[in-house]
Amino acid sequence: MEPWDAITAAIGTALGGALRRRGCTPVGGGCINAAWRLDSDAGPFFVKLNDAGGAAMFAAEARGLEALAATATVRVPHPVCHGRAAGRAFLVLEHLDLRPGDGASAARLGAALAALHATHAPAFGWERDNTLGSTPQPNGWVDDWVGFWRQRRLGPQLALAAGHGHRLRGGERLLGRLDQLLAGHAPAPSLLHGDLWGGNWAALADGTPVLFDPAVYYGDRETDLAMTELFGGFDPAFAAAYRDAAPLAAGYPRRRELYNLYHVLNHANLFAGGYVGQAQRLIDRLLAA
Repeated sequence: MEPWDAITAAIGTALGGALRRRGCTPVGGGCINAAWRLDSDAGPFFVKLNDAGGAAMFAAEARGLEALAATATVRVPHPVCHGRAAGRAFLVLEHLDLRPGDGASAARLGAALAALHATHAPAFGWERDNTLGSTPQPNGWVDDWVGFWRQRRLGPQLALAAGHGHRLRGGERLLGRLDQLLAGHAPAPSLLHGDLWGGNWAALADGTPVLFDPAVYYGDRETDLAMTELFGGFDPAFAAAYRDAAPLAAGYPRRRELYNLYHVLNHANLFAGGYVGQAQRLIDRLLAA
């Protein structure tokens, strides 16, 4: 059964009036969710669909977008509504006409991200767990950054890897050496996008940068910066503008590898393949540091 009647009704309820649907068109590009454009007499909407078990994932994503928007630092799509319909989970977002960013929009994004990272919390974590891609991401509050990175990030990913049969040497040793690798580094808990690769940003027609698909939590701001260097997709103007607004502390290159290990492990757990070997090489380099 198609969920569109129920989704259309949910949008209408969220907007405070009846809504007439004019059509639905699939949109390509996602590997975890099905994406659609829903056209209506109130304009277009962007709709994500997954199986019914994805409802909590979508609820967390909507809350993350709200948290980012509340800072008034970065542009994100406005979440309209979310829920379940006809055995599917759905998330409805504001539809934005996006295009690839250029150097000017990348520089604006760098400055905006620095402003976002100035939003702080008393501890590391977030108000709820969410997902990194489709992987559960635990966000229970932890007072110290080393403990958070061990207990909430690398530890769970290494456990998942073992459960998937990936034989990664040195993972436990690395967890035991985090105090040494992060010695002298005491970051403030900054509000993060959390999954900041090049595919999760674009620009509006006027050049305004837009972030989407977040995995929000409060952590070391360098983790967002590190991921921008992992898979590419960021003009050099981005990093220059960020560092001009918020310079990085000494030792960032080594911490970048430690932080990107989390994302490489997640890709190994989601997709296996060459990511398993990449994770092993990162572990080996960090243990040799």
